[in-house]
Amino acid sequence: MSSNGPAITVVVPVRNEAGNVASLLAEIETALAGRVFEVVYVNDGSTDGTGAEIGRLQAERPWLRQLRHAQSCGQSAALRTGIAAARAPIVVTLDGDGQNDPAFLPTMIDALTQGAPRVGLIAGQRVGRKATGFKRFQSRVANAVRGAVLRDGTRDTGCGLKAFPREVGLRLPYFDGLHRFLPALVRREGLEIGYVDVIDRPRGSGTSNYGFFDRLWVGILDLAGVWWLIRRRKRVPEVSEV
Repeated sequence: MSSNGPAITVVVPVRNEAGNVASLLAEIETALAGRVFEVVYVNDGSTDGTGAEIGRLQAERPWLRQLRHAQSCGQSAALRTGIAAARAPIVVTLDGDGQNDPAFLPTMIDALTQGAPRVGLIAGQRVGRKATGFKRFQSRVANAVRGAVLRDGTRDTGCGLKAFPREVGLRLPYFDGLHRFLPALVRREGLEIGYVDVIDRPRGSGTSNYGFFDRLWVGILDLAGVWWLIRRRKRVPEVSEV
């Protein structure tokens, strides 16, 4: 690691993903070889061996950190914890279940760097989703409704692969469910969004922590809240000293 600190912080929120930690971490290390980075696993109240597995891997990886929530607070809270603790100016995120391929991280980081300062987010958009027919239908409906209401120009906000400046992540309004609305909220800040098509993979091991009814009604309320936030956004005045 550089004495000046990492250039990239990879934030991985996890809950009960002990069987996926080692393989995903190895892929991240390979993908970012030659770059100065750190990986922050945010252990969101896991009750399996996730914490112990991360601890075991930390022994040989000084760039690996683990932050723990005493109890599960959700993916958005885990992402917020990771962003706040990041030591690098660029934050990239991916899910901890192995479905997001770290091989796409360099492309996303380079796209963000090349688009700066006008681009505030590079979002992965999944192709060839490895999910059940019902889940794919569910996502299509949710994305269509969200797009019609928020007009965020994004066909897939559910992909965990994202890259953005840390300072942009910190200034977004925080709420539970934030991670599903990042493109709309970044546009609200007057910044542009870039997209990278990414290949979806089957879950590595374990089972999903989310269900249909866990997200349906909460998602509707969150959508209404984000619509309100966008409508209430006021233009930031340009100030010059005279």
